[in-house]
Amino acid sequence: MSGHSKWATTKRHKAAVDAKRGKIFSVISKEISLATRDGGKDPEFNPRLRTLILKAKQANMPSDNIDRAIKKGAGELGGVTIEELLYEGYGPGGVGLIVEVTTDNKNRSASEVRSTFSKGGGNLAGVGALAFNFKRKGQFLLALNKISEDELTELALENEAEDVLVEDEHYEVICETADFDKLAEAFEKRGVEPDSSELAYLPNTLVPVEDADTGRKLFNLIEALEELEDVKSVHGNYDMEKSLLEEISY
Repeated sequence: MSGHSKWATTKRHKAAVDAKRGKIFSVISKEISLATRDGGKDPEFNPRLRTLILKAKQANMPSDNIDRAIKKGAGELGGVTIEELLYEGYGPGGVGLIVEVTTDNKNRSASEVRSTFSKGGGNLAGVGALAFNFKRKGQFLLALNKISEDELTELALENEAEDVLVEDEHYEVICETADFDKLAEAFEKRGVEPDSSELAYLPNTLVPVEDADTGRKLFNLIEALEELEDVKSVHGNYDMEKSLLEEISY
C-alpha cells in the first residue's frame, strides 16, 4: 500500500480494532502459541515470543491468557493444532489482497474467506496468483510527534532497518523479517510505541483506486475480512489519493 493509504486505513481501523479486543486477544494468542511451538517457551531465547508478549501487554491482554497460549504452544495443554495459511484474491477495482490466517480448522477458514470475497465484490484466487507481487517485510508506522527524524533514523540504522520513509503525518520503517524483533525491542527500550508494527506483505506495484464507490467497496471488503475470527491481517496493493481517502467513510 502507499504510505498515505496504509497510514489512513490504520488510523481508521484503530477504533474498530479496539472495540473488538476479544478478536485481538484470539489472534495474538494463536501467534504466541505458534512462536512457542517453533522456538520454545523461554522468551529469553525466543525473540519472536518476546516481541509477541510485548504486543500482548500493549493490547492489555491478561497474563493468564498469555501463559495459557504459551503452554498450548509448548504442548502442555494438548488440544488442536494451529496452522498459518495464506489466501490470495482480488477485490473491487482489481486490487490484489493477501489474507493471513491462523486457524485450527482449514476448511472453516477457506469457506469463510471465499464467501467474504464473493459477498464483497471480489474473488479468491489460486495459490501464487498474487504473492509474486508482494515482498515480506517488517513494517513500523509512527506518528511524527512520537520521535524526531534524526532520533528515529539513528535508532533504525543501529538496529538493521532497511529504510526510513517520512510522509506527511508519519514515519514508516521497513526492515527484513529477520530483524523485526530486534527493531521492536529497540523501540520498547527507547520508550516509543509504534502506531502499527507487523510482518507485512508490501506490494511491488500499486493499483490506483480513483473513485469513492470503488474505494468504499474495497474498504468494506477489507473490513469484513478482518472481522473473521481466523484472519490475522489483510494486505493490499491499492493506491489512493489522500483527498479520496478522506471522502470515504465506512
